[in-house]
Amino acid sequence: MEEINVPALANQVVWLAFALGAVFGAVAQRTHFCTMGAVADIVNMGAWNRMRQWLLAIAVAILGTSLLGYAGAIDLSKALYTGARLNWLSHIVGGALFGIGMVLASGCGGKTLVRIGGGNLKSLVVFAVLGLSALMTLKGILAVPRANVLDAVSVTLPTGQDLPSLLSPYVGSKPILQLVLGTGAFLLLAIFVFASRAFRSAENIVAGAAVGLVIVAAWYVSGHIGHVAEDPETLQELFVATNSGRMEAFSFVAPYAYTLDLLTMWTDVSKKVSFGVAAALGVIAGSFAAAVLTRSFRWEGFGNVEDTANHVVGGILMGFGGVTAMGCTIGQGVSGLSTLAVGAMITFASIVAGAVTALKYQTWRMERML
Repeated sequence: MEEINVPALANQVVWLAFALGAVFGAVAQRTHFCTMGAVADIVNMGAWNRMRQWLLAIAVAILGTSLLGYAGAIDLSKALYTGARLNWLSHIVGGALFGIGMVLASGCGGKTLVRIGGGNLKSLVVFAVLGLSALMTLKGILAVPRANVLDAVSVTLPTGQDLPSLLSPYVGSKPILQLVLGTGAFLLLAIFVFASRAFRSAENIVAGAAVGLVIVAAWYVSGHIGHVAEDPETLQELFVATNSGRMEAFSFVAPYAYTLDLLTMWTDVSKKVSFGVAAALGVIAGSFAAAVLTRSFRWEGFGNVEDTANHVVGGILMGFGGVTAMGCTIGQGVSGLSTLAVGAMITFASIVAGAVTALKYQTWRMERML
């Protein structure tokens, strides 16, 4: 068997991640795909179009990921989201804090990257604050309460926490369950999404479908192309260019931390551009290209001290909450849900609840000021 050139394969994975990130950034910039905006539209105006974009992305990601798993192209048991340990309290608290943070910071981690590409300097500050907060939660002082208080409250399941693993001992073949459950979830979500005539525009459909397909492609790149059954050096299984050591799709919290770590420790030869870092940088590049081509690039700064404070606090909450919940509105809300993981479902609900709470508080506060 021909020996695998791991460094060359890692470069290939990184560039593919960058390219997929660029597609995500360009689509989000052009179609205004925004998970925080999806919740805000419902709370403030009763409008569901952007939520339907998000739900369509989830539906497409679930179906595509299930097909990859059924075909044996990827092994979803090797994903970060499907482990047997369910940190339910971390998912609830982390998700809620992330939801509050993304309202204060005018967007989630993914939207922050898109806004940077469009010329938003406020989002550049959020990037730095979120990245520092995430790094402190991964390895620094904030890791102490995360690990000792929140992560300590957990349930260890007899199987992986994804629905096919949980149900297979009682129902039957896990690959078939993966396909059946994935197809069923896709159909249910698609029926709800397309039931609205107002949603059925090319822009809305492209937004949701493209984001979902990018997540599926990310799983394939990381879990199939980047998978090495036996590393020539360690003789162990390897997913090249990933920070977690497992196969990854898109998530935009921990990669912020790894980006700052890479930039501040650039001369450390052990630090490399990873899948997540490349994807994040790709989103900025794709958004920038789309903004320039559509002549929508605009410089934007803070309006006042309160605006600055909101974005800083929002970045802190998203950094801590996203790491604690093991993902963001894209990481858990699309990538995690595509694996049908219970933790992702809990996080998704908690993020939405946190965002709704923050939005209602903002409305109440504005009414009090009138």
